Amino acid sequence: MFMNLLAFTAQNNAPVSEEVPTLQWNLCSYLCQTLGLDGTVAGGLVVIAAVVLCMVSAYLIGSINPAIIISNRKYHEDIRSYGSGNAGATNILRTYGTKMALLIFGLDMLKAAVAIGLGWLIFTREIGGAIAALFVVLGHSFPVYYKFKGGKGVSCTAMCILLLSPISFVILLTLFIVIAATTRFISLGSIMCAMLFPLLAYVFGSKDSGFITLSAFLIGAIVVFMHRENIKRLLEGKESKFSFKKTDKHKAEEHDGAKTAAPAKPVKEYSDDDFVKCACGRVIPVSREKCVYCGEKNPAFVGGSEEKDGKKKKK
Repeated sequence: MFMNLLAFTAQNNAPVSEEVPTLQWNLCSYLCQTLGLDGTVAGGLVVIAAVVLCMVSAYLIGSINPAIIISNRKYHEDIRSYGSGNAGATNILRTYGTKMALLIFGLDMLKAAVAIGLGWLIFTREIGGAIAALFVVLGHSFPVYYKFKGGKGVSCTAMCILLLSPISFVILLTLFIVIAATTRFISLGSIMCAMLFPLLAYVFGSKDSGFITLSAFLIGAIVVFMHRENIKRLLEGKESKFSFKKTDKHKAEEHDGAKTAAPAKPVKEYSDDDFVKCACGRVIPVSREKCVYCGEKNPAFVGGSEEKDGKKKKK
């Protein structure tokens, strides 16, 4: 791998003529050419330093999680304490609504673009961009700033695909829309696209895109791994379907020092896609016992302790 890096860098650093050498628009090539380090041990150290810098900078940028930051600043809450516990755009959508989800999705894509752009400036497009793409997704999924608990990397991966393989992006975006529209399973579309990304990157890549294909394979593996619980629920037929409507902020785990008491094996008659209007005027899911806005009992609630006598409330 190291010899391939040196050979690829030397090839890109080759001058057009002996009198006027062409300086590549990346830091590694610029230093090697201006300092005359091509083919030397010092040049090899510069290449290694460039690779490490691509890794570290992309990972630290990827570890910045807009979903966690904004939920803390705007709502004084940790999004990982609600819904699925995931710090991503989908959980933001179900908890805070469409506008906030679009903002988070855009910011996640932006940080991926910044990381890959830095990779291009530090090293070659094929190697620097591929390394940065892999580590920005890794940082998003396992952020060092938040105890390695982040998102699933879908939004970052989308930008990585767009910048590294635009043709693959168009194909995978079309496939994602078709799957999401027909099944309403966002997770299924994400998993399928992540699995196909390496294949498309290889098919539509150039002869110098081997690093991009390898990066695509590793990125796809990360995304699939982060969706392992979704895969399990899909196989069991328990996966939640996508909806543009905001659901209630049901807690995922401990919050404010106390655990949310869960009913003992409730018989759920309705899904989170069924809604009713509360007395306070807010729309809440039928499957929730109390209104999260006013705290009053949901008159349409069915399930939990209210089924002890075999009687169910009706709307």
